[in-house]
Amino acid sequence: MPAKIIDGSKIAKSILEEIKHKVKNMKQKPGLALVMVGSNPASEVYVNFKEKDSKEAGFYCERYNLKEDISEMDLLKLVTELNQKPEIHGVLVQLPLPKHLDEKLVTNSILPQKDVDGFTPLSLGRLLCEDTIMAPATARAAINLIESTGIKIEGKNAVVVGRSNIVGKPTALMLLEKNATVTVCHSKTKNMAEFTKKADILVVAAGRPNLITKEMVKEGAVVIDVGINRVGGKLVGDVDFEKVKEVAGFITPVPGGVGPMTRAMLMENTLKAMELSKKFSK
Repeated sequence: MPAKIIDGSKIAKSILEEIKHKVKNMKQKPGLALVMVGSNPASEVYVNFKEKDSKEAGFYCERYNLKEDISEMDLLKLVTELNQKPEIHGVLVQLPLPKHLDEKLVTNSILPQKDVDGFTPLSLGRLLCEDTIMAPATARAAINLIESTGIKIEGKNAVVVGRSNIVGKPTALMLLEKNATVTVCHSKTKNMAEFTKKADILVVAAGRPNLITKEMVKEGAVVIDVGINRVGGKLVGDVDFEKVKEVAGFITPVPGGVGPMTRAMLMENTLKAMELSKKFSK
């Protein structure tokens, strides 16, 4: 029996509607600043979507399109200004940045309480203490999509393929927090199929098209494909979707799976950031 498709677009739309309903009667609206450096086509698409989502949710949104050759000092100066703006509750600097800019330095300059991407060391460190209030948006998206299936995470064997600070590590920590038994695989893992074949829950965020084949997946598994790769002008994930859906119990498509949910989680994080700012200003 083919896998059930987890419709990330539909779930994300429902979440955004809930946020919009909450925001509608607020005197002060959640404020999100979107910063993009240069003209990377993929980044431009992502930022356009984020701007669209924030406006549809009723947020206050500021967008900054900066020149490719902006100096690090000028970019850090802008982030500092946004940190100090009371109407801005979330600051997002779209990655990747041009090579002459230090991504870690720029990301770490965002105040933790405005880090709606969840990329600063403090935000990531909180995950070790099981504090997921401002967890990275893509990791939160993966967990939400797993939970949307109705399958209980506790006690399950979960395998995360990929160990980035943005997706792999945070997702593994969040699965641990929900009492799964977690294995992390990566580019140096030998006999990866030996691990993935035992996974009740498989989250793939390796950035390698069609890395996970049908033979590597346990029958009935929940498969969350975070990968977005362009192959021959077409977007594909890290999972061989057409073949893997023959054995999986649930699977996310690419596009239409994790991507829309990540943006919904970003909006949720921004709303939370505003609520936290009110709490700590009392």
